[in-house]
Amino acid sequence: MALFSLLVAILVERLKLLPSTWQFDGLLRRYHASVFGIKPLSSDLVMALALVLPAVGVYLLSWAVAGLFWGCLSLVLWVLVSVLCLCHQQQRQAFKHYIQAACRGDVQACYHYAGELDCSECFDAVSETDLGTKVGQSVAWINYRYYGAVALYLVFLGPVGVIFYCTVRFYAEENRRKAQALPLVDTVLMLLDWLPSRLFAFGYVLSGEFSRALATWRTNALRPRTSARRVITETAMAAESVAEDAGNAPVSVQPTLALLALTKRNFMLLVTLLSLLTIFGLVS
Repeated sequence: MALFSLLVAILVERLKLLPSTWQFDGLLRRYHASVFGIKPLSSDLVMALALVLPAVGVYLLSWAVAGLFWGCLSLVLWVLVSVLCLCHQQQRQAFKHYIQAACRGDVQACYHYAGELDCSECFDAVSETDLGTKVGQSVAWINYRYYGAVALYLVFLGPVGVIFYCTVRFYAEENRRKAQALPLVDTVLMLLDWLPSRLFAFGYVLSGEFSRALATWRTNALRPRTSARRVITETAMAAESVAEDAGNAPVSVQPTLALLALTKRNFMLLVTLLSLLTIFGLVS
């Protein structure tokens, strides 16, 4: 079910069939507003409740439909959760606008859309090439945070694991966006990202320049306190050499496009490995 659900979710995401209001972050905003109101969550107990309630709801639902109609309802649940958690049109639109701004030479707009891509370091860029490199690093990170991690949690922990991860990620994003100090969120997300980020970063090793990427991956991944973002971005940079002459593409997008190509290869590698695991019966 994991492979079929993931393929359907990728198809829906590419065709932009799911409205933004029905994507996971939009649903979580309505969930938070209806259950907890507009006040910030300052208690550890209430915050923990907010994090686990969606996953508990999905667990109870999966238990209720297990075995009904020859497992068809369970398959529908898997597909529905995968589609909800894998569709992120906001990030795609911001990246599209960044590329368009770069192609028309609008540097200020490039910085603006780079900020929308969760690129905390982009505003420190000293040149267009530096900006393109940092946006490329953000693309590698976003590809993990919104696609790779979701796929890994779907494979190993099913819909319940995916919902829990995406819920924690949502509150962490709210933390960053609103400069709040929500308890537990950052610590829990750090723990949830620790192993998947290292597994996904190893995909960059296999998808790019192996020897150089492996040395970088080994240096970062084997250090327990190294952040997930650093593991992902530094391994991606080591795995992909950005050519000085990248055709007619603007200078500010040449490194970005190179790292985007690497992230696509890495995600295809993940899907291929999942297919092989499914064929050999190691993944249901």
